[in-house]
Amino acid sequence: MTLTHKCLIPLTLLLMILGACGATAPQAPASSTQRGATAPAPTPTLLATAIFAGGCFWCMEKPFDQLSGVVATISGYTGGDLANPSYEQVSGGGTGHYEAVQIMYDPERISYQELLRTYWRQVDPLDGKGQFCDRGDSYRPAIFVANLAEEKAAQASLAEIAKLFERPVAVQVLPAKVFYAAEDYHQNFYQKNPLRYAYYRSGCGRDARLRAVWGP
Repeated sequence: MTLTHKCLIPLTLLLMILGACGATAPQAPASSTQRGATAPAPTPTLLATAIFAGGCFWCMEKPFDQLSGVVATISGYTGGDLANPSYEQVSGGGTGHYEAVQIMYDPERISYQELLRTYWRQVDPLDGKGQFCDRGDSYRPAIFVANLAEEKAAQASLAEIAKLFERPVAVQVLPAKVFYAAEDYHQNFYQKNPLRYAYYRSGCGRDARLRAVWGP
């Protein structure tokens, strides 16, 4: 695959992206289609993006939102070829898409390597057929890389994680494709519906499995 050097977004372009309704071009996988999602007004002039899949995207937003240097997180779909997929299409299977989260961050305040360290602690790296109670291709874990620097960092991080386990790590490092923002009701779900979010997270066994894998 052809990889560029760094995925940085000018502030003016970011504001256009966050208000857009069309799909992003494959040449710019860091951008996203917006389905009414909103994000805090960024203060830096240049932002970078990262895309991670770790099962249910509801549960992937909060850990990154809590990091200093992260400006916004967007739940969405990526990895497949169907344009503008709906949640029903993706969860039904056959689209090739993963549920994923796109992270917009200030690289002067937080590094891609730090995002990777946070990512690993949110997933069961030994499960390649889904995550926690969610099964199927759309819930598989993956790191989507948009350039050579991200690919090298992701592969190095994966190699370090692999040393911790006797079983093979199932998380894949894949080239980034077009990212489509999920429907508005999925965005910031943990904030909009805290009780339902907590019930789902507990019932899915996510935190219990994370403690078993990574410790308290």
